[in-house]
Amino acid sequence: MDLFDAVSSTPEGLPGVGATAPLAVRMRPRGLDEVAGQEHLLEPGSPLRRLVEPADEGARRAAPSSVVLWGPPGTGKTTLAYLIATSSGRRFVELSGVASGVKDVRAVVEEARRRLATGGAETVLFIDEVHRFSTTQQDALLPSVENRWVTLVAATTENPSFSVNAPLLSRSLLLTLRPLTDDDIRALVRRALADERGLAGAVELDDEAEAHLVRLAGGDARRALTVLEAAAGAALEGTPSTAAGSGGGGAPVVDLATMERAVDVAAVRYDRAGDQHYDVTSAFIKSMRGSDVDAALHYLARMVVAGEDPRFIARRIVIAAAEEVGMADPSALWTAVAAAQAVALIGMPEARIILAEAVVHVATAPKSNASYVAIDRAIADVRAGRAGPVPAHLRDAHYAGAERLGHGKGYTYAHDEPHAVARQQYAPDELVDARYYQPSDRGQEREVGARLARIRQILHDDVGR
Repeated sequence: MDLFDAVSSTPEGLPGVGATAPLAVRMRPRGLDEVAGQEHLLEPGSPLRRLVEPADEGARRAAPSSVVLWGPPGTGKTTLAYLIATSSGRRFVELSGVASGVKDVRAVVEEARRRLATGGAETVLFIDEVHRFSTTQQDALLPSVENRWVTLVAATTENPSFSVNAPLLSRSLLLTLRPLTDDDIRALVRRALADERGLAGAVELDDEAEAHLVRLAGGDARRALTVLEAAAGAALEGTPSTAAGSGGGGAPVVDLATMERAVDVAAVRYDRAGDQHYDVTSAFIKSMRGSDVDAALHYLARMVVAGEDPRFIARRIVIAAAEEVGMADPSALWTAVAAAQAVALIGMPEARIILAEAVVHVATAPKSNASYVAIDRAIADVRAGRAGPVPAHLRDAHYAGAERLGHGKGYTYAHDEPHAVARQQYAPDELVDARYYQPSDRGQEREVGARLARIRQILHDDVGR
């Protein structure tokens, strides 16, 4: 069997789907109306819709000849490639960025050119994990894209700005697929339970098992359907956990115990919209504040396993770094911000490692909330009306007439003074005695405190304040 003699189907090249195919394959959408969660790409007249549903020859010519689909696993990249191929009976060829080389690419392109020259069907070339292709392999695609010898659909889970060559990316339309929501996953699961292509009512799914399945999926449709198939198989085989009951129609019920046993993952009692979400998040923050790194990692694990949005977790760590650690270890905030950016770039499951590193840094760092307390004290004064006029010597003196008003008169340039500290009034009159920031004696803030004491002595003749 060569590259062009895959399992027969219509149109040519698309793999056949039999009764023994995995549930995720059997339930692959047959049209755009069954695609879940990508409404932003499916607006009327959108480039993707023109590719899948060309109304006429003019629409086809106006459609992009190369598309890069970027999104997390299980969001429909392969499905969209199949739908593009099925429109108007185009021939479909799939290559893997892991297993294919330049020779394979050139063979597909040459065959596509030969078919076009003899009046044959257009070719859709789908390259999964295109980020695995080397620069040379990606360069080999350029002529076929420019000359429309093939309609290229390239899929990647990595940021194309870093993983796809600039020349290929500039010749392609980049479409970003969004993670599926819990409601998207729930709708797909319910369709698979009832649809003749799927389980056709052979089992029922109770509410607790469905909630666990949705959490396990983590926005990945393929994973959701794979787990559902495993749990349904366990229920149909008559495992002990199914003996307690069956659906009204006599179908075995997939309950929580069956689901846990089938996938060997215990259900985490964690509702992202309920009390468990807030309780676990609260315990997570308080464990970092209290420097119990092991407890903090435990709560992090509970959120990760429950399918919590890693970006939400990262934001809480950034807040903790600023609020709980502060100037006692300023590098904790650097770590937390870098982690938040990396999580957005990488995604799960690898993001769990990045989150763990940030949690360890924040939890084990010396703690100080002095900056947090200081800004709240300053805000309280401003809200109470303690915000007098800016001293004249500090006012803007760079416009005509400012000098006549006395703006800038008597101002001392700090860099001309010893230690770059100029003794002059900076605060409004009624706040000259305000001391909002009171550094702790922990971590780097101890050094900040000692320096601040000397600065305040120069500025205000403070002694021991």
